[in-house]
Amino acid sequence: MARPVWKGSLAFGLVSLPVGLYTATDHHTIRFHQLQRGTSDRIRNRRVNERTGEEVDLDDIVKGYDTGDEYVLVEPGDLDDIAPGRSKVLEISGFVDLDEVDPIFFDRTYYLGPADKEHGKIYRLLEQALARAHRAGIATFVMRQREYLVAVKAENGLLTCHTLHWADEIRDPREEIDTLPGRPRTTEKERRTAAQLIDAMAIDWDPDAYHDTFREKVAALIEARKSGETVEKAEPPSESTNVVDLMDALRASVRGARGGERGRTGRRGGDRPNVADLGDLTKSELYDRAADAGIRGRSSMTRDELIEALAA
Repeated sequence: MARPVWKGSLAFGLVSLPVGLYTATDHHTIRFHQLQRGTSDRIRNRRVNERTGEEVDLDDIVKGYDTGDEYVLVEPGDLDDIAPGRSKVLEISGFVDLDEVDPIFFDRTYYLGPADKEHGKIYRLLEQALARAHRAGIATFVMRQREYLVAVKAENGLLTCHTLHWADEIRDPREEIDTLPGRPRTTEKERRTAAQLIDAMAIDWDPDAYHDTFREKVAALIEARKSGETVEKAEPPSESTNVVDLMDALRASVRGARGGERGRTGRRGGDRPNVADLGDLTKSELYDRAADAGIRGRSSMTRDELIEALAA
């Protein structure tokens, strides 16, 4: 069984529940060592005194804040001393409606478990009450010499603790992105077709249906390098949609999402498409085929140019 990363009490009102905080997620990124090119020699990072060049033991390292004129030294224990009690208590200050918390504030997720079975009833009562109220308890606490703002929620029969970003950590998108559009004009027809595409592509959320394909390809690359084989390179990114062809692209996308087969395959039985047959298709249907065939620059092509490209 996993060990809690933090132990303390979850307090709400006059009720105190001893709990443990458990990591809820794993990262499966394939990790590489750094080697000197042409050798199998590992490259390692060391803590070195920049003046003497000598390696320093971890126990001999203290924190220093640069004030400009000098360093103010802070021992690890000093940070614990200024947060007495708060490092061991996760005290809920109030309960908010879950719909009021913008998703951008959520950071990491932890499971909350009762410290022992004796407190199971209190744990279950809070979980059921939060689920029924559709609310989250907002609290602050200190862990690993850092204060966290958290939301305690009821999810799938247990309590979870989500660390939240502080308000001043959320960047203003208008200050970060200088290419945000103002109010470009869109037509009712474009908006309606875009809505149709969203409806046609509606799915039920199934997290098990998704997996890290890039990690799989990295693993395949490693195996290929071991056996001296080559791996197939990824497809180039698709062309950006030309504003002129926006409606054609939207219509073609709607047909494709609805499972329409007409115009979806560029060839039958390995034969090249007949120019006469292509001439019977609309531009959006030609665009569909060009997308399937991976023809580059298709978004800026005229109808005749699409026919020529597909015939070739």
